[in-house]
Amino acid sequence: MIYFKYLRMVIRTMLQYRLNLLLTTIGQFANVFFSFAGIYLLFERFGRLDDWTFGEVALCYGIVIAAWSLTECFARGFDVFQGSIRQGTFDRVLLRPRNTVLQILGSNFEFPRLIKLVWAFAVLGIAVNNLNQVWSVLQVVTVCLMIASGFLIFSGVFILGATVCFWTVEGLEVVNIFTDGGKELAAYPLTIYSKSIRRFFTFIIPFGCFNYLPLMYVIGRVDDALYALTPLLGFVFLLPCLLLWRVGVRHYVSTGN
Repeated sequence: MIYFKYLRMVIRTMLQYRLNLLLTTIGQFANVFFSFAGIYLLFERFGRLDDWTFGEVALCYGIVIAAWSLTECFARGFDVFQGSIRQGTFDRVLLRPRNTVLQILGSNFEFPRLIKLVWAFAVLGIAVNNLNQVWSVLQVVTVCLMIASGFLIFSGVFILGATVCFWTVEGLEVVNIFTDGGKELAAYPLTIYSKSIRRFFTFIIPFGCFNYLPLMYVIGRVDDALYALTPLLGFVFLLPCLLLWRVGVRHYVSTGN
């Protein structure tokens, strides 16, 4: 499959600069380590965040970071897509007899960012240890669905940000509110935010459907198993993002470079 050929080429390229790969990996690990250290110190000082315990917030944080690391690694091509528009290299993409989404996905892989995934699983282990609950099979499956759904939702936001470039040439800084800002927001339970923010990030950009609502079921705050199905909305969210991408491609006018 051509996608795996893209992967192999990028890996071979990165291995040519091993010191850079090592330093980048260390930097990525330090980023998430100190971020989580801030959460730990917050609970060490105050004990609780609203009515949430350290283990519950750590579980939410670990799931979000796992989803975000997968997105940064495998959907990074859409995050840096504005460079293709400015330089005119997207014209070459259109000339190739391959799906444009597949080509953009294969244009950029950030494997050092997967170190965040390793740390995310470490945080999940810390969370499980602090929760002291008996886990059912459905709860474990729900956590896996939450990570997959988060990956799809973040990827969808990346695609929307890239689609904007068809009309603006440059990416809009406001998109960062929903990418990096969305990651920081989703790392905490939505109940700590105002009602308007909760509604927006549940019904418009469904961060709450992959982290907060299923989290309520996983930690035993609700018994309704329907909460375990809300991560499936991440798959639904991706569809209109891809449709808007197709609209943007049809309206693309080359920069002439």
